[in-house]
Amino acid sequence: MLQAASLAVTQIFSPPFRAVLWRALGLTIAMLAAVWATVYATFNHFVTLPWPWLQTTVEILTGVGLVIGLGFLIAPVSAMFAGLFLDDVAEAVERTYYPADPPGVPVPTGQAILSAIRFTALVITVNVLVLLLVLLPGINVIAFFFANGYLLGREYFEQAAGRFHPRETVAELRNRHAARLFFAGLGIAFILAIPIVNLLTPLFATALMVHVHKRIVGSRPMKPATESALADGGRRSP
Repeated sequence: MLQAASLAVTQIFSPPFRAVLWRALGLTIAMLAAVWATVYATFNHFVTLPWPWLQTTVEILTGVGLVIGLGFLIAPVSAMFAGLFLDDVAEAVERTYYPADPPGVPVPTGQAILSAIRFTALVITVNVLVLLLVLLPGINVIAFFFANGYLLGREYFEQAAGRFHPRETVAELRNRHAARLFFAGLGIAFILAIPIVNLLTPLFATALMVHVHKRIVGSRPMKPATESALADGGRRSP
């Protein structure tokens, strides 16, 4: 598990990963900006106060409140958009560390969109329920990690394994290795809990679960060709 996490972190800033991150962030910012402008304009159109100073104050507070509120949606919404491109991330990991294995089959675009929306809605729902435990210090933290550990471990494993197996086989592997997937999910939940860093959650989780799936089916990661070449060159140099 530690090796899988280490390999995932090592590759997370590689060009294919960065490309997915920037695309997801760009779509996220565009969508949230459109939502902000629509809600702000609608509110100001229907809410008219008799005193100009109060109207201005309410408009400012509304704008600031919307920015803060939408700020909490950056991570889950970016995860939703990243979900549309995670096959690219999985393929990059497979190509780099498992070049001798047969390549996975990308998920059809329509299925990827539905899966990304469903998964994002599920994550938001679970974490809203966890937030309701805010008055129970300690318990809310435990609930956050246990709920997200199970959910994230399950969902990202299904995505990685689904590139190679039918659903029945994926379900069988998931049930047989439930404990391993839960602990991998805890690692993902830890990344999710860190502001700003949590934007990397889909990239890290996908790479991690590709390695976990490969280990489960008996494959072992190879050293990337560039690293091998450098190592060989270093041994030959005087």
